[in-house]
Amino acid sequence: MMMESDHAATALSALAHDHRLDVYRLLVGVDPDGLNAGTIAARLDLPSSSLTFHLQHLHRAGLIAQRRLGRQLISADFPAMRSLVNYLTENCCRGIGSRASAACRPARVARKPPRARAAGVRR
Repeated sequence: MMMESDHAATALSALAHDHRLDVYRLLVGVDPDGLNAGTIAARLDLPSSSLTFHLQHLHRAGLIAQRRLGRQLISADFPAMRSLVNYLTENCCRGIGSRASAACRPARVARKPPRARAAGVRR
C-alpha cells in the first residue's frame, strides 16, 4: 500500500514531539505483542494522563495499534512504519547515477551486545 503525502505529514507530525517519539521508539524495540500503558509510563517516567494523550495522538496518526487482551496492549503498527519509511525514501538519490546505491543505504546502528544470562536462568 502506497502512503499518501497527507498521511505521511500526519505521522511525522505525531512523531515530532519528544515524548511521542520516545513512546514510539520504545514500542518499535519491544515484543510485537506490545506493552500495557503502565509499563510504558514506568519505562519512560511519564505520568499516565500525559501518556494517554500521547498514545491517542500516535493512534490517530495510525502509528500504533491498541487491543485488549485481558488488559490493553499497545504496539507499534509495523506495516505503517514501513510504509512511512518507504514514502520517505522512495525518491532517494534519483538522478545521481551509480552513487545512489551507496548514498541511500541506511547507516548501520551500533547495537549493544546482549546481556549475559546468569547461570541456570532460562528465558
